[in-house]
Amino acid sequence: MTKVVMVSGGGRGLGAAITTALIHDGWTVSLGLRDLSQAEPFGDAVSAHPFDATDPASAPAWVDATIAQHGHLNALVNNAGIMKMVDFESGSEDDLDDMWSINVKAPFRLIRAALPHLRACGEGRVVNIASTDGKRFRQGTSLGYSMSKHAVLAITQAVRAAGYDDGVRATALCPGAIDTDLIAGVPGATPKADRLQPDTVAGLVTMLLALPNQASVPELIANTRYESLI
Repeated sequence: MTKVVMVSGGGRGLGAAITTALIHDGWTVSLGLRDLSQAEPFGDAVSAHPFDATDPASAPAWVDATIAQHGHLNALVNNAGIMKMVDFESGSEDDLDDMWSINVKAPFRLIRAALPHLRACGEGRVVNIASTDGKRFRQGTSLGYSMSKHAVLAITQAVRAAGYDDGVRATALCPGAIDTDLIAGVPGATPKADRLQPDTVAGLVTMLLALPNQASVPELIANTRYESLI
């Protein structure tokens, strides 16, 4: 039976690279998208469903649509995310709320809706795209973004505890700077030549999803610069 994976924000940037890698590995991919036209380049290799990370009803609706179309669910990749500059001197409350809504609450809602199905398959997988900014705070980066990615690590630990006895394994994937639009123009970002490529991170996702239950990886860090603690 083909394995089914849901990928949020899988139509562009890192998400598109993850989708392409999963298709290559034989997964059936269910994409959750605000713009369904982003699924067109993948043709019949994916199913596309409306998903708005800011809408609480959108998460269970996407999970239900995936089950209705494919019959089961094996994995969830929480990839959708945003970054806005928020620290003690810049950024607004609305910017902070936007990051909390999309980077934290949306993955929480999706895991809550998907967990019964991931338990049922006996080898459910969750990969949450976090960041090295979820492992520490680095001067000059967005404190609000770092806060949201620290929360993603907490969510990952919680889903491991909730589903471990039923074969659910979860990983917080913490890459450094990835060469996508997310960090375009961000002051102090890793120089373009030193950034991770989306295909590299996508390969880490497929590797994590392929591991057996006996290989549980709570966090995987792929840094782009030397830092003694990460």
